[in-house]
Amino acid sequence: MFDFNQKTTPDWFDLVPKLELHIHLEGAIPLSILWQLVQKYGGDPAVPDERALREKFTYVDFPHFIETWIWKNQFLREYDDFTLIAEAVAREQARQNIRYTEAFYSPPDFARHGIRTLELTEAIRKGLAKVPEVEVALVADLVRDFGPDKAAVTLAEVQEVRDLGVIGIGIGGSEQNFPPEQFEQVFKNARDMGFRTSAHAGEASGAASIRGAIDYLQVDRIGHGTRAKEDPALVKYLAERQIPLEVCPSSNICTGAVGTFRDHPVREYMKAGLMITINTDDPVMFNTNLAREFRLLASEFDLGREDIRNLILQAIESSWMSLERKQILRSEFQSDPAWR
Repeated sequence: MFDFNQKTTPDWFDLVPKLELHIHLEGAIPLSILWQLVQKYGGDPAVPDERALREKFTYVDFPHFIETWIWKNQFLREYDDFTLIAEAVAREQARQNIRYTEAFYSPPDFARHGIRTLELTEAIRKGLAKVPEVEVALVADLVRDFGPDKAAVTLAEVQEVRDLGVIGIGIGGSEQNFPPEQFEQVFKNARDMGFRTSAHAGEASGAASIRGAIDYLQVDRIGHGTRAKEDPALVKYLAERQIPLEVCPSSNICTGAVGTFRDHPVREYMKAGLMITINTDDPVMFNTNLAREFRLLASEFDLGREDIRNLILQAIESSWMSLERKQILRSEFQSDPAWR
């Protein structure tokens, strides 16, 4: 498996200022930090070293990815662990010249360890605060696998910590088993509270899941949206309404949602006029980073730098920053020496 961290000479894709709207903190833990946590909690005989840990992040399908995600999360058991990973992820974002990030975190996944949402969020914010070079807003993943009742409980808990920079909610997890309509009331409550909303849809399930996220959840953005192309009318609707898609190409390939990078519909969606943003999802688990995603888009689909710049600007437009903050960031990016 190629390790993108072995690349030593920065190129334009590394240097250009960027932002990211779909990344999970728990899936972005630098490998050395994750290995440190594995060792802290007694390890796993099947994963004897850091090389084996990297090789574990290979999946036969989406359910296998979820199984590996759950395995990984067993090594996050104390609040200090979350401070550690938050700082490490933020430093990696800053290293890539990512100036702004909207990052998912998943409170329900850690309740079995006695981890409470308030203290968890405080611990994460403590780690993020150590890296002022990147601004990280938090999006609470309600995790659909725990069902709508648990999601409602988590939402109420998240409402208590919104002053810690929690700006939105989403639902990830086993999309194929928990359709969006089950969470209609939870998302209505979230909107009433003033949260922005996103839902993973069209990743492990088809176009109907995207329709459900729009019709029942009334989301601001769609996480992934990969299988929208199965319904041409839906693609047209997404283009007309300019509902942003949080596209994660390498993620979709690694989980089997798409066969190869060239098979990914992202270029088709760009030509159709959809509002596209490019993201990494779980970059360490998919052996990628944001510069690599743009680099692959450029090489596989013959995109020029102007295309990449437009994708970055669309991410600013699709973000949940204030209009004033968007304007400032747009100006900062366009005046950066690396922009052109």
